[in-house]
Amino acid sequence: MSISTMTGTPAAPVRSDTDEPRADEFVQSFARGLAVIRTLGAAARPVTLSEVADAATLSRAATRRILLTLVRLGYVGQDGRLFSLLPRVLELGYAYLSALGAPELAQPLLNELAGRAGESCSLSVLDGDDIVYIARVPTRKIVTISLGVGTRLPAVVTSMGRVLLGAVGAQRLHAVLAKGPFPARTAKTLTDPAKIAARIAGDHAQGYAIVDEELEIGLCSIAVPVRNGAGRAVAALNIGASRGAYTPADMEQRFLPLLQQTAAQLTLAIGARLTPV
Repeated sequence: MSISTMTGTPAAPVRSDTDEPRADEFVQSFARGLAVIRTLGAAARPVTLSEVADAATLSRAATRRILLTLVRLGYVGQDGRLFSLLPRVLELGYAYLSALGAPELAQPLLNELAGRAGESCSLSVLDGDDIVYIARVPTRKIVTISLGVGTRLPAVVTSMGRVLLGAVGAQRLHAVLAKGPFPARTAKTLTDPAKIAARIAGDHAQGYAIVDEELEIGLCSIAVPVRNGAGRAVAALNIGASRGAYTPADMEQRFLPLLQQTAAQLTLAIGARLTPV
């Protein structure tokens, strides 16, 4: 089945793999790379080299070179024979997500959530071993580090990161945890890969993650996944609050229903615009 058939969106036409440029200004290799990126972006799931080549109207050899280049640069993820776009495209700048409209669409929902919760909330995606903030509403400064759009934090020590790592699959999770033991940010930080893996598995099973003073003393956060229409995690949403005001049990009771409701709204608003983790 072709990618255009799966998504209902025809792949953008590109020149034949053997055609010569019509003018000196036309860089055919660059056009082919963009065709591959567009094809991956249109796919509703990870796809094979053959599927990409067919949809982009390129030879398998050219497609393979482009895909492996994008993998090496960190823009495309490879899992065996399957390829998918990665959030490292954010390195191209905030304009990437602005063009997609995801932050603009998400921001009013985050504003509403922050107003109802009375606490800061954030939206992030997974990029390699880190989460990257793509939207945020700070209600008060509860951490010493500066958080905003583009901020990166280690996924293993954050509630949003653990939610997203729970959705990546065993092979990719093992690759992340194999880099441990991890630095202790506080006396409560989990540093042992086995213990982190067990916590991530438990969080994945229950559908949310709570991190209690592991990133910074005085900060407790709770996060839930934001999914696309197919049910795959594409982002994570969290609320962070002062540990002096809320225990983890308080966070769960007060904020989990709000997060789940907003996550469902975000799925409708931006789920199809972000790449699954």
